[in-house]
Amino acid sequence: MKILLLGANGQVGFELARSFAPLGELVCTTRSGTLAGGAACLAADLAQAESLAAILDAVRPDVIVNAAAYTAVDRAEDDADLAQHINAQALAEIGAHAASHNALVVHYSTDYVFDGAGSRPYRENDATAPLGVYGRSKLDGENALRASGCDHLILRTAWVYAARGHNFLRTMLRLARERDELRIVGDQRGAPTPARLISAATATTLARLLARRAGERDKRLGTYHLSASGQCTWFDFAGAIFARGRTAGLIERVPRLVPIATSDYPTPARRPAYSVLDCSKIDDAFGIFLPSWQDGLNNVIGELAG
Repeated sequence: MKILLLGANGQVGFELARSFAPLGELVCTTRSGTLAGGAACLAADLAQAESLAAILDAVRPDVIVNAAAYTAVDRAEDDADLAQHINAQALAEIGAHAASHNALVVHYSTDYVFDGAGSRPYRENDATAPLGVYGRSKLDGENALRASGCDHLILRTAWVYAARGHNFLRTMLRLARERDELRIVGDQRGAPTPARLISAATATTLARLLARRAGERDKRLGTYHLSASGQCTWFDFAGAIFARGRTAGLIERVPRLVPIATSDYPTPARRPAYSVLDCSKIDDAFGIFLPSWQDGLNNVIGELAG
């Protein structure tokens, strides 16, 4: 079993590279051709069709896991062509290759495919209505993968963070050392989800799919939601980060937190006000237990402190 991992140095990709090791031969790619630790790997740029095609043809993987994406939500508003190429057109190319070579594609999407006007956790079959370029490009990528006819898993996740990389948790810990007061949005609600949780759940799901891949098409293929359980606001999340961070010795003091409205912190891209995901489908299909966002935070803080 040969697994091609695209985007191996991102938050999720870094964790996937560790989780996939027992599943088969793993071939990692990054845009630079270098892994996070400095080791060389294959170079694949989803913005360059010829680069992606060359990798797919050379590796001929049984499974393609796409953890690469254009994720700069605000910048995408002025960089729509590049976001569309990486998040959508590349998926059409990946899907076409997979369909013609009987490969399975695992792809990550986002809660931003929804408009956030709901009041209960979003299910996989709820209507999509992205508010900005990033969300639209990710939805177009989902649809391109479906249209290709390849076997696929689309895993929508949300509010991703980790002990490494650029994310809300690391930004909050840095700002806690620099400022006495922080104004944090308190009217957007979601579920902070550690990259390691996404990685572990993906590896378990993939292992169970591969065990039955031979023969009849597995009816469990399709789109799933994958995030930590529970929900909170960014303001709640920041408060929990500071409380746990101080206990773990990562910060010496907790800055004063002031909740603000989204309208008080304007950004180029609109965010969904409510993007909690209902993850019961992946649990029913694969027996995936998804811990609370608080437990996930404890684990990441422990990793940083340890």
